[in-house]
Amino acid sequence: MRAAWYERNGKAHDVLIVGELPTPCPGPGEVLVQLHTSGINPSDVKARQRRPLKESLIVPHSDGGGVIQAVGSGVSDRRVGQRVWIWNGQWNRSMGTACEFIALPESQAVALPDEADFQIAGCLGIPALTALHAIRMAGNMDGKSILVTGAGNAVGHYIVQLARLRGATVIGTAGSEERRAFALRAGVSHLIDYKRESIAERVKEITHGAGVNLIIDMDFSTTADLIGKGVLMSHSTVITYGSNTVGSTVVDFRTMLWDSLAIKAFLVYDLLHEDRILAITELNHLLRSNQLTHAIHSVHNLDHIVKAHEMVESGTAVGNVLLSLQP
Repeated sequence: MRAAWYERNGKAHDVLIVGELPTPCPGPGEVLVQLHTSGINPSDVKARQRRPLKESLIVPHSDGGGVIQAVGSGVSDRRVGQRVWIWNGQWNRSMGTACEFIALPESQAVALPDEADFQIAGCLGIPALTALHAIRMAGNMDGKSILVTGAGNAVGHYIVQLARLRGATVIGTAGSEERRAFALRAGVSHLIDYKRESIAERVKEITHGAGVNLIIDMDFSTTADLIGKGVLMSHSTVITYGSNTVGSTVVDFRTMLWDSLAIKAFLVYDLLHEDRILAITELNHLLRSNQLTHAIHSVHNLDHIVKAHEMVESGTAVGNVLLSLQP
């Protein structure tokens, strides 16, 4: 099969290889999926840059969509021919979705509703599930105000939509004209240009000094600084799913203690089984009822995977970047 892989960490143009690898066979409890699309996320780029290799080579990417071609023992033959979307394709495995075929546990190949195409399938495993789990952690949002950092990125785009569906008023941050427009189309009520404005001062201005009920955050290394600046009401929560720096982050514990604030962090790759099932079930319901807007920035063929990785790495792509794996 045609595939892309790397054998060492480094820059995309230095380490990514496109060529032929053996087509996998599904083992017990597995399905073989012929992939049509592969989604490229920032975590895929970071893994290629610096995550130590545990195998001789890594076929990158965790998200994708395709059709089940064969099943291993213990899996119903009725799944053959089923359209599916993939989650955690390359998590704790060497073989991800940047290839024509992937064999993986059948639970990681979720039936794709007829209302969604394979390009949408490539946006679900990390961006949509991250957004859904963050929203589920927040609980009742009706009538509440929330701050969404990175409202113009792929995950933020889904978070804004889901928060609005649950009755929240959304304040979003974005740093470029394109991302600000993207966030506004998703449903942000108030937009903060974090490169030119003080987030804390603007939030207090928008909320008339009250602060927000909730922050859903993409970069705790910078958002932590907001905790001591009156951005949050007392008894509020920060839900965070990432950080742009590795290592310790300083938090104003006195403010957290006296205002009874909470921090909840999660890794979308490592959700509890019951949490993932709930998120997948809700996501497929949203797909069937066409309640979400999906944003595709660009689609590249496998031979142009270097360009696609560089686009994600540069931060210039507004929306999801995909590979097309079929003619």
